[in-house]
Order: sequence, then structure tokens, then C-alpha cells
Amino acid sequence: MTPGAVEEALRRLEKTEPEIRAWVHVDADAARAEAERAPEGPLQGVPFGVKDIIDVTGLPTECGSPLRRGRIAAADAWLVDRLRGAGAVPLGKTVTTEFAYFQPGPTRNPHNVHHTPGGSSSGSAAAVAAGVVPLALGSQTAGSLTRPASFCGVAGYVAPVGAWPTTGFTGLSETLDAPGLLAAHVRDLATAVEAVDGTHIEVLRSPRVLLWPGTELAEVDPKMLEALRRTGQALGAGDLDDKARTPLLADTHATVMAYEAALALAPEAENPESLSGHLNRLIERGRHTPTDEYEAALAVRRAARARILDLLDDVDVIIGPAAPGPAPYGLDATGTPILSRPWQLLGLPVVTVPGHRDLCGMPLGLQLIGHPDRVGRLLGIAEHTERVIKSNAE
Repeated sequence: MTPGAVEEALRRLEKTEPEIRAWVHVDADAARAEAERAPEGPLQGVPFGVKDIIDVTGLPTECGSPLRRGRIAAADAWLVDRLRGAGAVPLGKTVTTEFAYFQPGPTRNPHNVHHTPGGSSSGSAAAVAAGVVPLALGSQTAGSLTRPASFCGVAGYVAPVGAWPTTGFTGLSETLDAPGLLAAHVRDLATAVEAVDGTHIEVLRSPRVLLWPGTELAEVDPKMLEALRRTGQALGAGDLDDKARTPLLADTHATVMAYEAALALAPEAENPESLSGHLNRLIERGRHTPTDEYEAALAVRRAARARILDLLDDVDVIIGPAAPGPAPYGLDATGTPILSRPWQLLGLPVVTVPGHRDLCGMPLGLQLIGHPDRVGRLLGIAEHTERVIKSNAE
């Protein structure tokens, strides 16, 4: 791309931002100057948004909280540095929920502004869905990237926990936090992932697919289940399967998250009046979680991870709903992460594939879960799945 891509992004931002409200800080002059001198690379001149828990040198990292207002980053986060090295240009910071938890920011869903964009990577998902940037950075501790990708109808990638450093991120849980990317299509994700860590997409035309309905955890919208079945059938999968049932893992995830968030946010917890009720309750739960209960949860995680990794030696991918249904009406909540909690607990890579819609035209995303040692294969199957969905819709 050329410096014109940044100019086009700024024009698109000016047009959409009054309604979508995806951005918290944009430095147009700095982005223009950087685009002029961006190094050659696979992402040369590509503008990208950065979730406002991720550091960009010289820009504020305020985490959606008054407690971080005015905090200026002294260095780039690892992921920002890698993208800059590939020629990409940070356009600015996108809205996050408070400390990447549940308290919503002002962002609205580009498909219907009366509906939530999801959270916590709400601004990044909305900025991509609104066509402002082709790429944005997010993160996931529960369902913070998968859910907004599904609600906003974009592709999302959550890296395996530990695969990409979280240096320069404000996190909640060292066991669960993972960086990720949002883009319009899976191919764009794959290009960015390769630029970051060298992963090559692996083409697999006849993948071994297991369909996971998630109904043991939540009531799933019939249109979402229909989309799952229809896609699975087109991929040659059988009917919905119970081999990946995860009835206890969502609660286990919540225990680990609360315990570690209470430690990570201990300084902020000294100012409860400046925190939302959501975050105060999370911290309080973590403080009252006994250490032996937390350690037992980690033991459950280890056993479940071993079981699912064995399963992922027998199948190439697990496909399930990325959320129980379309983005809920209203802006006072961001929807439930329940269907992402098990996979984030296990630290597995996830790709959200867009393309399905409900009867009102709202997006329905599917999540593809793969083996952490076979990310290229996961991305290849996800790209193939996106093409299958598109061809069936035509």
C-alpha cells in the first residue's frame, strides 16, 4: 500500500466516527509522516488500529479508565513493533471496555448502531467493520476478541496463549491473556500473522472437522445452530458432536480469571470509587477465592487441555458458534463470553470466520479452534470455510 491508504482511512474515520465511536485517540499527522517513511514489507503502508490497552510509543494507553487518563506509552508493545517492522502504520487507539472487562465504552455496532459491538475489543472490531482500517489489534482473556468479531461480522485471530508476548499490554490474567488481530477477511489475518511470526498458511481441502454446538453452556440461537450445521455439511463434517463438550470449563475459567485479575489490578482496587461495579465484583471475587481453589482450577485446566489436544490429533479443527447469537440490542452490556471461556482457558488458537447473517441481517460468526502447534493449518481451514460460507450464500 501507499501513503494514500492512511489518507483514505482518515477520510473514512471522519465519515463514520460520529456514529460508530470506535476511536479514543488518533494522531493523523504522525500517521501521515510514518506512512511516508514506512519500511518495505508485506504490510507496507497498511494503517491499523490499536486497542487501548496496548502501548504505542507517544500515545496514551488509558484502558477505558479514568485511573489511567493521560498515561503516555514510552515504548511500543511487542506486537505493535512487529507490525511496524513489516511496514504497517498505527493510525491510533481504539475503544476498549474498562481494563478489557465488561463495562462498555461508547462504541456502536456498524451493522446497527442500536446494538452492542461486543467487548472488550469493541473499537477494533467496529473500526474494521466500518471499513476505516483493514487491520486492528485486540486481545482476549475470556471472549474479548471472538465475540466482537462475531457481532461485527469480521474475521478474528486469537494467538495461542504464550505464543506472542504480551509485553506492552495491560492484562488481567497471565494464564489467560492472549494478543490477537481483527480484519475484514481471513486471508488478511493470515497475511498479518505471517508478517508477525512467519507462520505460513496451510491449504487443507478436506479437513477433519468436529462440530461443537456449545449448548451445554448456553442457549444458542437456532439460526446460529443452522449456520453451524450448514457449514459443517459443506465441509463434509458429520452432525453435531459431544466429544468436545466442556460443561465445567467456563466456571473453571472464571475462577482463574478472577483470582489473577485481583492480583493484576491490586493497585487500581485501592480506588474502588473509580472502578465500575463489574470490575469491583471481579476483584472482590478474586480476593475471596482460596488459593487451593485456584490451584485446583489450574489442575482442571491441565487435564482438560491434554484431553482436547489429543482430540485435535484426531481432527484438524473444532467448529462452533462464536457467540450464542447475534449482537444483543442495547449498548449497556457487551454480550456473554460464555462460548469462548473454555477455549481461552485451554490457551488454544481461535479464528472467527464471518459470513452468516440472521433474519435481520445481523452477523453470526463461527469460531474455529485448532492445535497450538498447527496455526497455519487452522488459518488455511478458516480461509476455506469463509469461501464455503460465501459460495453457499450466493
